[in-house]
Amino acid sequence: MRWTKNSDAMAEFPSPSWTDYELLDSGAGEKLERFGAYVLARPEPKALWDKSLPDAEWRRLAHTTFTPGAGFGKAGKEDSGTWNRLRKMDDQWHIKYANADGLKMDLRLGLTSFKHVGVFPEQAPNWDYIYRQTRALSQKLGRTSRVLNLFAYTGGASLAAKAGGADVTHLDSVRQVVTWARGNMENSGLDGIRWVVEDAMKFARREARRGNRYDGIILDPPAYGHGPDGEKWKLDECLFDMLRSVGEILAPQDAFLVLNLYSNGYSALLGETVLRQAMRVGEMESGELALSDRFGKALPLSIVVRMTR
Repeated sequence: MRWTKNSDAMAEFPSPSWTDYELLDSGAGEKLERFGAYVLARPEPKALWDKSLPDAEWRRLAHTTFTPGAGFGKAGKEDSGTWNRLRKMDDQWHIKYANADGLKMDLRLGLTSFKHVGVFPEQAPNWDYIYRQTRALSQKLGRTSRVLNLFAYTGGASLAAKAGGADVTHLDSVRQVVTWARGNMENSGLDGIRWVVEDAMKFARREARRGNRYDGIILDPPAYGHGPDGEKWKLDECLFDMLRSVGEILAPQDAFLVLNLYSNGYSALLGETVLRQAMRVGEMESGELALSDRFGKALPLSIVVRMTR
């Protein structure tokens, strides 16, 4: 994927050749998306503009809509909401992802109580990047590259690294999503990923003490979270220390890092700055990951910083 200049902003979008996903419309705090055979209407606070299609057309197209909960609880965690079925659909279904370089993945989706479905489609450019980097690194190093995916969720990035030939460690604090990721690996015809259910900070610090190193590290930390033993994670308070720990376990040369941030108020420049202050960096690129609907409205959803050294 290439950075696309949209006005003065640098953004990357999934390839339009990905036929199993499409952002149909966005606006009025919502997005209308097709995942394979099903169309979902979900809240999207960043869609500040008007919808291009009338509400009646949204309801005609959507298989289900999502009604959010009351807001955020005491721990800063978003309250669960409710899916409202408008048309018959499966509780779980699959979509496929493939790019021109040979990456192929089969991803199982499902309706969760927090409006997520198991995949963040704007991450497709990161999957492509990780796949290319792991293939190139293994060739350059003359051995299998080692990749660590922290806060790894259902494993799209882990699958991309594994498909690229890497020895992959996938870590998440929630056992259920690690099980989900394992299923995605098996459905994609891959095997051999190492699964870890643990607090990311504890794991990184222990790996540093043991002198373990990784050729690639991927981080997609949430704004708030908890480890399996109740460890508290707050992005504003923990990110810098997390990156310093990661800097100790990233190989000193011939290595890459991908940092993805969804927190509102963060910028690509902030991401670059915190990374520079936390570790020795090499070449960096940064920008936004975004989706574009049928009417050309660009919906930025996260910032990403990529570093190689």
